[in-house]
Amino acid sequence: MLPLSVFSINLISDDLLLVASVLVLFALLSTRIGARFGVPSLLLFLLLGMVAGADVLGLKFEDYEMAESIGHFAMTIILFYGGFSTNLSDIKPVLKQGLLLSTLGVLLTMALTGGFIYLIAGKIFGFLGSSLLGCFLLAAVMSSTDSASVFAVLRGKKMRLKYDLAPMLELESGSNDPMAYVLTILMVGFLGELGQGSGALVMTFSGLLILLLQMGIGFAVGYLVGKASVWFIKKVRLPGTSLYSILVLSIAFLSSGLASVAFGNGLLALYVTAIIVGNQAPIPNKKEVLGFMDGMTWLMQLLMFLMLGLLARPSQMSTIALPAILIGLFMIFVARPLSVFACLLPFRKLPWKAKGFISWVGLRGAGPILFALYPVVKDVEGASEIFNIVFFITLLSLLLQGLTLGPLARKLGLSYNQEPQVQSFGLQLPEEMGMLRDHTVSEADLQQGRTLRDLHLPHGIRVVMVKREEHFLVPHGSMTLQPGDHLILVMGETDD
Repeated sequence: MLPLSVFSINLISDDLLLVASVLVLFALLSTRIGARFGVPSLLLFLLLGMVAGADVLGLKFEDYEMAESIGHFAMTIILFYGGFSTNLSDIKPVLKQGLLLSTLGVLLTMALTGGFIYLIAGKIFGFLGSSLLGCFLLAAVMSSTDSASVFAVLRGKKMRLKYDLAPMLELESGSNDPMAYVLTILMVGFLGELGQGSGALVMTFSGLLILLLQMGIGFAVGYLVGKASVWFIKKVRLPGTSLYSILVLSIAFLSSGLASVAFGNGLLALYVTAIIVGNQAPIPNKKEVLGFMDGMTWLMQLLMFLMLGLLARPSQMSTIALPAILIGLFMIFVARPLSVFACLLPFRKLPWKAKGFISWVGLRGAGPILFALYPVVKDVEGASEIFNIVFFITLLSLLLQGLTLGPLARKLGLSYNQEPQVQSFGLQLPEEMGMLRDHTVSEADLQQGRTLRDLHLPHGIRVVMVKREEHFLVPHGSMTLQPGDHLILVMGETDD
């Protein structure tokens, strides 16, 4: 008997907390490996789930409907945090580029990949080859870049990119998941209508109408909920900072839920709401709320990737490995670059090397795998093959693209040198009070005198703490400084 085969995961299992805690512990430890060798943590989470699953260690988890529900819950938090932590002033210069990539880019990627699968891959390997809609369903599932992967890689590696590439890529990945999900739902619906004898013209017209309605209603609901939330936060003062974290989460679920009830796209609605609330709402101690949301996002990413890894069956991957590799390489080297260059053709000031880097940041991840669960839940013919292919391509993408983003950015001259990390020794200030900076005292600093007063700091800069070896000292003007002392500075407004 396999070591974990005695366990079967479900929501009422007595062993659920035990198994979950062990998996989470190993997943957290794996982040140390990822940080040391430059491996994306999300890839390690997926692999850990596969190892713990039924084919290796024997942990059984086969509830696809529950997995889809949990996945959408996690995606709600991940997308909301992505929008909530996005600075509107950063994305304004790249708004057109990001929206083109997240709409037209997704359509072009689906069209190119679907055609390739139908004309070449499907004919060679004999899967989905007789169903044009089946091929486009597979392409639709994989047509978006994954927000969780892009956010994790760009922010985890703290990449500082030129030409506003980081906000452009984050905007694209945060706003293209809704487009891909709508296309996936449409393709599944078309397959059902085809079985009922509906004509191609009727399906095309209804598909365009549904697409426009879903995206339009989703945007409208997101905008209205966002503005209403800003007004509510201005009018109502909660007694504790922690309550604002709960309020922010509630707003995310409210926006997504209202859009779904109104037959709009919930993912787009919550992303629009997140950007408005994150940039316009006067949230006290916003840094603490961002810290809470960041922790929740990591938990959701960990949970989602582990869960999807548990669903995978490595024993079934051998039959789809070759077509999956062929399709994955086509997407990485042909479909993604062609769609990116086509969308960015009007933006002639953006260098070719920057467009090439954007093409390479076509990371697949939990989003496409999650969307691949929808055909499985709807019992679409060939859905298990679609899930396995998408899972395999996601592994390929995270390995090939996720591991090389940093070196490629440096080789192309698209990244700035990293700023030194601020050492605040646990000290935190409310955002409205200013920025924390640290400075190590040198002999050159002490040439005009050795006291703190002799430094003659500019207006608006104050020393709030001095760390000398292992001791923390309260600063005062006559304090004698020594080379190697760490000064914690606050930079903000002053009345003198």
